[in-house]
Amino acid sequence: MIVFDANVILSALWSRNGSSNLILREMISGTISFAVSPAVALEYEDVLKRPGILGENPWVTHDEIDVVLDAVFKRAKLVSPWFRFRPFLQDAKDDLYIECALAAGARIIVTSDRDFDVPVVGAFGLSVVKAGEFLAEFTRRSQPT
Repeated sequence: MIVFDANVILSALWSRNGSSNLILREMISGTISFAVSPAVALEYEDVLKRPGILGENPWVTHDEIDVVLDAVFKRAKLVSPWFRFRPFLQDAKDDLYIECALAAGARIIVTSDRDFDVPVVGAFGLSVVKAGEFLAEFTRRSQPT
């Protein structure tokens, strides 16, 4: 089980060619098992719909963002964290990803956020990887031996 930071989804919508976009496609197709909590779902929507976050002339509209998020949420394992592990990270809003991962039994958080580079994340048995690293490992494991 995996938890994806909103910055991965944001990067996927910024560029159709990068690792994050390929990951988003795999999430929507159902080939990657991932978890979302209600707080993470709200964070995705908040981040993706911030004015100007996708540039001056984004290729995707707010309605299309809703379609993407609906597709993501349809494939996600919905979890409800039963305990708030706060504050651990420098940006307390990022703690919601740790809570989601722990509730889901996830071992990996995919993010480009440097705030996750702290020992406390590993103390929870979690690994933090960037989208490109995750995609390379996912691709390697998906290939027949």
